[in-house]
Amino acid sequence: MFSILTLNLRFGLAQDGPNGWEFRKKSLKKLLDRYPTDFAGFQEVNDFQFDFIADALGKNVSSIGRRISAPDAWQNNVIFYRNPWQCVHRDHFYLSSTPDIPSRFQRSKWPRQCTVGMFQKGSERVICVNTHFDFDAEVQADSARVILDRMLSLPVNVPVVLFGDFNAVPGSPCYRVLTEKHADRPANARVFKEVFCRPYPATHHGFTGKTDGAHIDWVLFEGALSPISCTVLQQKFDGRYPSDHYPLVTFFEGS
Repeated sequence: MFSILTLNLRFGLAQDGPNGWEFRKKSLKKLLDRYPTDFAGFQEVNDFQFDFIADALGKNVSSIGRRISAPDAWQNNVIFYRNPWQCVHRDHFYLSSTPDIPSRFQRSKWPRQCTVGMFQKGSERVICVNTHFDFDAEVQADSARVILDRMLSLPVNVPVVLFGDFNAVPGSPCYRVLTEKHADRPANARVFKEVFCRPYPATHHGFTGKTDGAHIDWVLFEGALSPISCTVLQQKFDGRYPSDHYPLVTFFEGS
């Protein structure tokens, strides 16, 4: 059994007034203390936010996904993982037609990324995929195809958990790319399932605390896994929200 937390952290350089990073970072520490998951995936992570999280999680936690020597405003998609899990394969690429070089689809507002790690603990293995999609529906669908193509090079017998901010709701074009079998895709392309079901809980609230917002942060899985529990944490921590998105926590077991 293992657990995963995912959260769009809201990049720390945003001018968010009383919800700015300096005011809410203590609430993130409270969240991490209360939910010490095996894996924690964050999107929109500035370097100084990465340093804060790494310090908060402690020395028994490692990470992948941070780009060294990046521009000052760079946002990382980071996966933290606890001992005794070990990373036996890692990959970082861009959601574009040239994923191995810094780039974006022409209609993307920002260059979006994906971080992949294959982790092992004893005989147990799992692939974690942390991503953040752009806003255009066509770009999102193309981004989903890039991820599926990248998965083709990984062992088919190792289950995958795909999580992040997709800026789209279930049933959207990119959701269907990831969760339906398509005749134009390779026969061994992954077909994902979602841990949540209707009515989908809100995952974005814009620091309002509203619970009727869009479900745009997903946890999808494929392979020999069964979700035991899945929760969107819609409460405050230390009197504040850690982000303008709600954290998602999921527990899995092998099936």
